[in-house]
Amino acid sequence: MSIRTRRDFLASAGRGFGAVAASTLLAAGTNPLAPRKPHEPARAKAVIYLYMHGGVSHVDTWDPKPELARLSGQTLPASFVKGLKTSRIDFTKALARGSAWGFRKHGQSGLEISDLFPEIAGHADELALVRSCHGDAFDHAPAMYLHSSGSQFPGRPALGAWAVYGLGTENQNLPAFVVMTDGAMKCGPQGYGAGFLPAVYQGTMFRGGKNPVLDLSNPEGVSNQTQRATLDLVADLDRRHLAARPFDSDLEARLESYELAFRMQAEAPEAVDISRESEATRRLYGIGDGPSDDFGRKCLLARRLVERGVRFVQLYSGTHLGDDWDGAHNDLTGSHNKMAAKTDKPIAGLLADLRARGLLDSTLVIWGSEFGRTPLAEGKNGRDHHPYAFSMWFTGAGVKGGRVLGSTDEFGLRPVENPLVAHDVNATILRMMGLDHLKLTYFFQGRDMRLTDVHGEGEFTRFLLGG
Repeated sequence: MSIRTRRDFLASAGRGFGAVAASTLLAAGTNPLAPRKPHEPARAKAVIYLYMHGGVSHVDTWDPKPELARLSGQTLPASFVKGLKTSRIDFTKALARGSAWGFRKHGQSGLEISDLFPEIAGHADELALVRSCHGDAFDHAPAMYLHSSGSQFPGRPALGAWAVYGLGTENQNLPAFVVMTDGAMKCGPQGYGAGFLPAVYQGTMFRGGKNPVLDLSNPEGVSNQTQRATLDLVADLDRRHLAARPFDSDLEARLESYELAFRMQAEAPEAVDISRESEATRRLYGIGDGPSDDFGRKCLLARRLVERGVRFVQLYSGTHLGDDWDGAHNDLTGSHNKMAAKTDKPIAGLLADLRARGLLDSTLVIWGSEFGRTPLAEGKNGRDHHPYAFSMWFTGAGVKGGRVLGSTDEFGLRPVENPLVAHDVNATILRMMGLDHLKLTYFFQGRDMRLTDVHGEGEFTRFLLGG
């Protein structure tokens, strides 16, 4: 491709020469979503990421702190809280708050899990629990961007987009990267966007409720042949337009979205129809059971999607309109009881169903949140944001469960063993999918960009696999 003017050259440098090549894929008849070989043998063919939107209190869920309970109602030693800040509480004056929930040992491993998650606790021996995550993003959106894209600022590609860019997808009749939310989120759509990657790799939103995808059938009186002829005409016009604008990845994505929508009409109706599942399966996910019904539907749909070759599914629990884990500011017990009731049974059902169908061997399931909550009290019944320490867990795809990586201090304030940041986590997820985060690059603004930027040297894949 020739560069005709100085402006064209500067545009190519700004977008990156990788963008030039990628933007002409469809114009050249090449499928940007074609399956590609990983850098190394993959443990996980698919990922289901369960994201608890709003910030879950680690000291009330996965990280028991008897010493915090013992000193509940007192201020903590100054040496422990030095350097810690929030916008709502003073660590030197706020009182310690022990957990309102008990912790019990579960399974043969004796993994300690809060009474908030009695159903998930039944899978303790399958979970690899990480108690030493930490970060420096205090507000929701920057913390969500950091976990998703490796940067606290919007505009960079999400983890799911990088995975699809690196691996393509096995099923061309369904989206490769699917996102399901409870509604509007604090990070907005850029939390699952393609950033500077071609827009074709962005997440595709599926709705909640009984109709995850609208308009899967043709309008009355429009045959498949008529629709195909219309799409062919539109595609021809768009390709001519794209040929003169090779940097317009949004146009490329629009072309692919038309084609994907046409192909989805053949396969998606069956894929999203959970009425085809047995009553026992629906009950397993808590569908029809009040609080757990909606998230149960999402979890069951996630299983059906990875079963059909979808590469990356991200489920968000909670909406920024107040119905999320962030209700812990003013009502810790109320918000966490409510959100756990919505998610505990569906997640446990998902794990049981994946295992029963032989899918857990090839599907990596991740549970996480943008940060934890302060071990100190905010008001009478609250906890503030706490990026300095929080927990995650992993299972499936060869993960050896019933184990804990890392630890925090006596009060859950900071990691004291194996501290891990978002870049370490993302490097590990990519490695489990057979992608080396150092090799998965995209040329943009004069350099090879990657999900982990210049970070992520602390991947912990060997821990997950029992090494």
